[in-house]
Amino acid sequence: MPQDAIELTAPDISRFARGTHGIPYAHSFDSGKPGPHVMVNALTHGNEICGAIALDKIFSLGLRPKQGRMTLAFVNVGAYRRFDPAKPHASRFVDEDFNRVWVESRLDGSEQTAELKRARELRPVFDQVDFLLDIHSMGTRSTALTIVHGLEKERKLALKVGVPPWIVAGQGHIQGKRLIEYTPFNDRSNAKTAILVECGQHWEANAARVALDTALRFLGVTGAIDDETVMKHVHEKAPEPQKMVDVSGGYTAKTSEFRFVKEFIGLEHFTKAGSPIATDGGETVTTPHDDCYLIMPNHRAKKGDRALRFGRPSA
Repeated sequence: MPQDAIELTAPDISRFARGTHGIPYAHSFDSGKPGPHVMVNALTHGNEICGAIALDKIFSLGLRPKQGRMTLAFVNVGAYRRFDPAKPHASRFVDEDFNRVWVESRLDGSEQTAELKRARELRPVFDQVDFLLDIHSMGTRSTALTIVHGLEKERKLALKVGVPPWIVAGQGHIQGKRLIEYTPFNDRSNAKTAILVECGQHWEANAARVALDTALRFLGVTGAIDDETVMKHVHEKAPEPQKMVDVSGGYTAKTSEFRFVKEFIGLEHFTKAGSPIATDGGETVTTPHDDCYLIMPNHRAKKGDRALRFGRPSA
């Protein structure tokens, strides 16, 4: 099946525009009882529609927190409004990647982009949140995976959620900071924790199921909803044991001629260092160490883009 086959329908989210606390498309529900503030994000990228489908479903179920506070947010709505199944890659963002702006010097600065404006609008919510799930999808039909920056509190939360079957820990980008790396979350001295789930290929039907299952299980393990509700609505009742991989490095395309030697989708395993995986101009790119995994290969990488990450099994 072609990578760009559109198996999902982007939901109409216009009814969520008003929000509940003066922030468009962000809805917070307070139980009135002590407990953590938990949050689920969708549409960090405007063309990653599986998260919007999952949140739409959670709203339709009428779920409310049994303790603490729960926030559900559609993030980059400006980009999402541009989503066109005929050009599905064109609506990832408006001006820049929302998931690279989480640097205080930019958030506090005077620079103006659509994504920075939205980040500043949502920042007070993120500053209050105890646990955050950020829902994403991928360009290839890779097995779904959770991404954490690498702190122990993130690893523990990802393992408690229990899905999807892979967890990848470590830095992944060469520019900016992801939301899960925003300073209040990326702090060993507090319990605030953010994780990111990549639900599979952007528009495959299963991505929406993974997004909903992960969101429900996240809400369950953080205490927002009870286990009975989780099990009633998840698709995968008995998920397989998780595997964890640590990012060991990455490769950035040096030329516009970067090409993989085959159609890797991600999580391919190479037992030996030096295995050819790509060509970049006249150079052969090989695995840097034994027991090496390829993580989220970017088949659209241009010169200066991160083409993939390497990983090894966590100790």
